[in-house]
Amino acid sequence: MTLLGLLQERLADPVDAVLLIGSFAASAVLVFAAPKSPLAQPRNLLGGHALSAIIGVSVRLALPGTPWLAMALAVSLAIAVMHMTRTLHPPGGATAFIAVMGGPKVVALGYAYVLCPALAGALLLLCVALLNNALTPGRRYPEYWW
Repeated sequence: MTLLGLLQERLADPVDAVLLIGSFAASAVLVFAAPKSPLAQPRNLLGGHALSAIIGVSVRLALPGTPWLAMALAVSLAIAVMHMTRTLHPPGGATAFIAVMGGPKVVALGYAYVLCPALAGALLLLCVALLNNALTPGRRYPEYWW
């Protein structure tokens, strides 16, 4: 989270924390506190955020005038797609939600939201989790990659 915050401050607008989407906090709980969980594995972390971001942006674009419906549809479709692709990562639901309800800066990103912040942030979390768990005696992460 610190690295994401520093990147936000240095590379983006420090006031509108577009890189710091709330779903990363929940992902951090999984990868740092429950690294053995199937929901915390790299496939789930990366795939869950990326697929959910694609779905969230697509639904927002398809239903621009009804945010409550777009939000509900984006989250439910994200869950279904994560199940179908075996990439279930609960914070991905929030990533889809944020794509719809994230405000003007997030909306302005369009499909770029998928690459940054969703995928880039998830990759950064993965790298830090790999380092953290490698340096912690008795820990192994990931349990599997794909």
